[in-house]
Amino acid sequence: MSVPELSPKNLESILEFTVALARTAGDLILEGSDAIQSATASKDVNEKKNSVDLVTEYDVRVEELVKKELAQKYPTFKFIGEESYSAGSRPPLTDEPTFCVDPIDGTTNFVHGFPFVCISLGLIYKRRPILGVIFNPFLNHLYTGIKGQGSHLTKGNGQPLKLPLSSPPKPLPSLSQALIAVEWGSDRGEKTITSKSASFGRLAGNPAQDVKGGKMAHSLRSVGSAALNFALVAQGGLDLYWEVGCWPWDVCAGIVIAEEAGGLATGGHEVFTATSSGTSFGDVTEEILTGRKYIVVRAIGETEGETALQAQKRIIEEFYSSVEDVDAN
Repeated sequence: MSVPELSPKNLESILEFTVALARTAGDLILEGSDAIQSATASKDVNEKKNSVDLVTEYDVRVEELVKKELAQKYPTFKFIGEESYSAGSRPPLTDEPTFCVDPIDGTTNFVHGFPFVCISLGLIYKRRPILGVIFNPFLNHLYTGIKGQGSHLTKGNGQPLKLPLSSPPKPLPSLSQALIAVEWGSDRGEKTITSKSASFGRLAGNPAQDVKGGKMAHSLRSVGSAALNFALVAQGGLDLYWEVGCWPWDVCAGIVIAEEAGGLATGGHEVFTATSSGTSFGDVTEEILTGRKYIVVRAIGETEGETALQAQKRIIEEFYSSVEDVDAN
């Protein structure tokens, strides 16, 4: 079976449809948030679903909505979604167009009413991410990107703003001037939590005050959504984001949006070491997309004697010299 060719015009049409779908899904996410806050505020909890039940219900409802609409519009495209994967639907990645969807990214935020929650809707083609839509209905922030066509942020009903928002991109001399996104993740076992805590301590710590290997980063942030971390790196609000343990649907859309904003995404320390000197460095292959270890750095302005790519490599090298490459479970 031959793989259909997707032209730039095809991708523009797909983006228009997926943006409208993301906004519809956003309304359902807001409905779910209201239901959760009402349930947790109720004194008569015995007659109410608890928040975990409601999160699962709306996760499934949003994915079913998205899956149904995409299947009707693009019946030949494949689909990978968080909830369907959890339910046992695990098709292998092929060259065919494949939607890769996280219906509600930032579920802990969703439970607490912390407004950094989104739907992440990506498209994989020939085993590479090529289109991304990330929509945060709480802030009404829409991030979009198409491979080779740039990425944008639309706030409310405003005009799309080309990413990164800073033009030309700002320089980044070292991690000491970086705002870095990290996440604690769901694995809170002794080995993982000790390793992450030590890594975060070195990133934030001051070597002049006896923190061995300290980088004295400007600060660390935990937004609570992998997709929004990628989007904020694309925007330029974050300088770097590192994550171990998330999945392709968490990062697929964000990879496209960040890359089209001049950012660079790659995998864990071993992948970076093995690929950083090659001509294909920066190409998010199937191995990286499914590898569950990700690092993304924003567009960095060129300086005398250093290209943007060299600056991005330097920052990643400095970062990986400080953290422990924990296993993804």
